[in-house]
Amino acid sequence: MFSFNSEQNGFFGRRCVWVNGPVIVGAGPSGLAISACLRDQGIPFVVIERSDCIASLWQKRTYDRLKLHLPKKFCQLPKVPFPDEYPEYPTKKQFIAYLEDYAKKFDIKPQFNECVQSAKFDDACKLWRVKTVSTIGSIRSETEYICQMLVVATGENAEGVVPEIEGLKDFSGEVIHAKDYKSGEKFQGKKVLVVGCGNSGMEVSLDLSNHNAKPSMVVRSSVHVLPREIFGKSTFDLAMMLMKWLPLWIVDKILLILAWFIIGNIQSYGIKRPSLGPLTLKNHHGKTPVLDIGALEKIRSGDINVVPGIKRFTGKSVELVNGEVLSIDSVVLATGYFSNVPFWLHETEFFAENGFPKTPFPNGWKGKGGLYAAGFTRRGLAGASADAIKITKDIGKEWKEELKQKIKKVPTHRRCISTF
Repeated sequence: MFSFNSEQNGFFGRRCVWVNGPVIVGAGPSGLAISACLRDQGIPFVVIERSDCIASLWQKRTYDRLKLHLPKKFCQLPKVPFPDEYPEYPTKKQFIAYLEDYAKKFDIKPQFNECVQSAKFDDACKLWRVKTVSTIGSIRSETEYICQMLVVATGENAEGVVPEIEGLKDFSGEVIHAKDYKSGEKFQGKKVLVVGCGNSGMEVSLDLSNHNAKPSMVVRSSVHVLPREIFGKSTFDLAMMLMKWLPLWIVDKILLILAWFIIGNIQSYGIKRPSLGPLTLKNHHGKTPVLDIGALEKIRSGDINVVPGIKRFTGKSVELVNGEVLSIDSVVLATGYFSNVPFWLHETEFFAENGFPKTPFPNGWKGKGGLYAAGFTRRGLAGASADAIKITKDIGKEWKEELKQKIKKVPTHRRCISTF
């Protein structure tokens, strides 16, 4: 990698950087996994990260009580397993420590505080041009990275979805997205409306209840709720094992029957199950089933109130679609996340308008012109690791082929001199 400044003064600077290897956008688990595999092959790279730390989503935009939802063996990154002393479901703090040790082990040093403004393939030069802006204090600088390969590793959850609901902007209480929720401690004694019933909505509601708040959880659409473990074994692990021998629809039937025996009929609490099975729904629509870690017990006891969809907000209350009006103090939007790729990647052939690759799993990791996508499979950390292995294997193959071509072009006498 080398660079030159095109303009420089006390407040503004521009530089152009040639990267002799891929540029990786994003220093989350996907970006780290890609970097580690490239480092292992001796291939140079540059990681660009808009935040000031690795795994910023985990470090800055997750609630305190968060643990990995799946057993650690399904969440480890390539080449480094979790420490033996870690529990089956590592905590947020333990996972961050694992990622930081991972980055140190492979000497991954991202370019922090650099936000990508645009990335575009230059057809004339057959190169990628990635423009970033960095602002530190009063100093603003722009950088253009030029490379032959670009890895998009910004993930599925780059930005929080804020739905348009009538009256929400005029609501007089506090409104936050789940990405900004840390703990229910400050909501003690308050009436909190949690909008959303996915894993985040369920866990936020549980945490609020544990801190003596009064949560009401909005369940607008159907959702699968499964126990995290069945007869002492991870539900996910059990499903993966059954899928080796049985068709997907039969595994779905088995999981739903076992779930009914363990957690009962959840429709009696106002939670409807989808018509498609949990694994089929995940594969076809990317909708993850909720793995219950205690919220259902709170729903049964009445500590978490399940309510239908929202019609409108008025002042410090909310009117529901069934006509009921609830007085509330705060709102937590557990309404999901979206990919920000369309905002900066000037490319429409590989990525769709929703920021995900158009090609379905398992082939949505490689585009044209040296473009790659990591962590967009809707299969969590296991999917990110699988992407990293496939992508870096492909990059390694291209790298070796290009190296051979360069060696062939070097005169024999120069090859001899270069060996000294």
